[in-house]
Amino acid sequence: MVTIKTAEDIILLREGGARLGKILSLLSKKIAPGLRTSKLEAEARRLIAEGGDTPSFLNYQPEGAKRSYPAALCVSINDEVVHGLPGERVIQSGDVVGLDLGLIHRKVFLDSALTVGVAPLSKLHTRLIKATREALEAGIRAVRAGVRTGDIGAAIAAVASREGFTVVRDLSGHGVGYAVHEDPVVPNWGKEGEGEPLYAGTVLAIEPMFTTGDQGVRIAEDGFTFVTKKGSVSAHFEHTVVVTEAGAEILTAFAKS
Repeated sequence: MVTIKTAEDIILLREGGARLGKILSLLSKKIAPGLRTSKLEAEARRLIAEGGDTPSFLNYQPEGAKRSYPAALCVSINDEVVHGLPGERVIQSGDVVGLDLGLIHRKVFLDSALTVGVAPLSKLHTRLIKATREALEAGIRAVRAGVRTGDIGAAIAAVASREGFTVVRDLSGHGVGYAVHEDPVVPNWGKEGEGEPLYAGTVLAIEPMFTTGDQGVRIAEDGFTFVTKKGSVSAHFEHTVVVTEAGAEILTAFAKS
């Protein structure tokens, strides 16, 4: 069931979203060759706790999962699309690194993600990251009360088609605010005028995921990480937004450099 957030909830979501956007921006600046992903996890936990908030992914068990997610942060590298477990892996030059983080601010849930390239980066992977971020922006521009989720998906897929990349169709955006995942499902592909209707006060996590190859994904042996079946590289961007009559308000804007 789609929930409409109250004015009080939206105030809290703005506060939490500003914190999350700042934390992700700080984490992204730490990405460098030689860094263990466990260091990013430790820093994410420290920054969330420093603000008095709680990691929303830590110990969260999605429907169908065999166990709870054991980290606060998802660090997905190269062919890892989403939900990569931080640990002893060391970031290398040329890597494409996705960070996905959620937090609970008082009673509300926020979710956001970004992808960073580690220099020297290939032209293809530079284009991939840029296109995926542009797709997030296009999807957000499609949002307003009265449109449908298919309008968002169509806008995102149009960017992938234009830039020569592939949408990961098995993974989607979602509602958020009162839980990590809520209705509606927000696919990254679709047809304008189709899908679930959007109402003012609905809060969405819009999150395009593109690859350089085909759309197929599988779950890795760790039971959490989605990887591309053929080893193609992936990028992922995400914002939490609230639907308004005039458009979408971005709640998790990244801090400006």
